[in-house]
Amino acid sequence: MSTLALITVPFFTGAIGYVTNWTGVLMLFYPVHFRGWRVQWLRALSRLLPHRIRQIPGIMIGGIGWQGIVPSRAAKMGSLAVDSGIAKLGTPRDFYNQLDPEKIAEQIVVSTRDEIRESVERVLEREHPDLWRNLPPQVKELVHQRVQRQLPEIVRELTATIGEHIDQLVDVKLMVIKRFDPELANRVFLDIGRRELKFIQNFGFVFGFVLGIPVAALTHFLDYWWLLPILGVAVGYITNWAALWMIYEPAEPQRWGPLPVHGLFIKRQHDVAEVYARIVADEILTVGEFGQELLRGPQSDRTRMLIESAMRPAIDRATGPAHAAVRVAVGTREYDAIRRSFASEPVEQMMVALSDPEFSRAQSDAMRKLITERIRAMAPTDFAELLRTATREDEWLLLLHGAVLGFAGGLVHLAIFG
Repeated sequence: MSTLALITVPFFTGAIGYVTNWTGVLMLFYPVHFRGWRVQWLRALSRLLPHRIRQIPGIMIGGIGWQGIVPSRAAKMGSLAVDSGIAKLGTPRDFYNQLDPEKIAEQIVVSTRDEIRESVERVLEREHPDLWRNLPPQVKELVHQRVQRQLPEIVRELTATIGEHIDQLVDVKLMVIKRFDPELANRVFLDIGRRELKFIQNFGFVFGFVLGIPVAALTHFLDYWWLLPILGVAVGYITNWAALWMIYEPAEPQRWGPLPVHGLFIKRQHDVAEVYARIVADEILTVGEFGQELLRGPQSDRTRMLIESAMRPAIDRATGPAHAAVRVAVGTREYDAIRRSFASEPVEQMMVALSDPEFSRAQSDAMRKLITERIRAMAPTDFAELLRTATREDEWLLLLHGAVLGFAGGLVHLAIFG
C-alpha cells in the first residue's frame, strides 16, 4: 500500500465513524411516519421471520421503506416510560393531588354554572313538565339559586371522592400509551438526549480516526486486499458501541487513573430532570388528560357512578326543608327520577371543563416540581433506564448499521487507492 493510501486510512475511518453515527441518529428518529411502499404479502412473510428481524421498522410495518426506530415503537416506549420512569415517580393519587383538587373544583363550578342551570331546566321539564311549568317564576329562580349555592360544596366533595378512588379510576400506563404518539416519542428523546446525540455524531470521527491508526499499520504489514474492508467492519461496530457505552456507563462516577469517568447522560441527571418533568407535566399527566381518562377510560363507568352519587343530593338541598313535601307532591318515583336525571346530566360538562388549555397549563407547575424533585432523587441506574430501556433492544441495529458502513468504507478506500 502506498504512503498516501496509508496516510488517508485514519481519515477514511474517521469519516466512516462520523457518517455511521450521524446516519445512526437519523435512523433512530426519522422519518417520523413510515416512508415507502406497503406490500401486503410482506405482512404474511414477516410472520415467518425471527422475532428480532421482524422488529426492524420496515419489516414490522409490512412494507419496503423505513420509519424511525423511536417513532415506530411509540406505544411500546410509552409503556416502558411508565415502567422504567413514571411509575417510580409517584402513584396516580400523588399526581392527582399535585393538580390541586380544590382548584379543579373551582374550575368545574365556574365552567359549568350556566350548564347546570340549563340541566335543571331540562330535567324538570322532561321528568315533571306540568309541575315545572306551573311554578311561579320566583319559585323557579329560587330553585336555581339554591342549586348554584350548593354546587361548590357538592363539587368539592366530588373531587375529594375522586381523589380517594383515583388509583382505581385511572390507569396511568394507558394514559401514557394513548398520548405517546410518534411525534411525542421523538420529542421526548430529542429534548432529553440532545447533547448526547450530538456527542455521538462528533465522537464518531474522533474515535474512527484513532482506530484508523492501528488499521493503517495492520494493512501495511499484512498486505491483504480484503483486510481493509474487514477492519472497516470492526471500526464501524466499535465506534457505535463505544459511543453508546460512554453515554450510559458507568452509572456511578469512577476514576481511571487521573481521569474522572461518568456516563454522559447520567451526570446530567440534575438538568435532565427539569426537561423530562416539563414534557410529562405539560403533555401527559395534565388535568385535561386526567379528565379524559376519568370520562373515557376503562373505569369511566365507575367515575360516572361517583359523580352521579355526589350530584343526587343537589335536588334535596335545592328544595331545602321542603324537600319531603315536594317528594310527596310529585310522587316518590317521579322525585327519584328527577334526582337520577339531574345527577347524570352534567357529567360530560364537568369533565370537559378540565380540558381548558389555560387552566391545564396553570395546574402543571406543581406537577413539574414533583417530578423534577423525584427524578433528581432517583438512583443513577434507574435514571439511565429513562432513556435507554426503550431503545436497548434496537441497539443491535445501530451496531449492525455501523459494521455495514465500515465495510462499505473499506471497499471505497480500496477502489480509490487500490
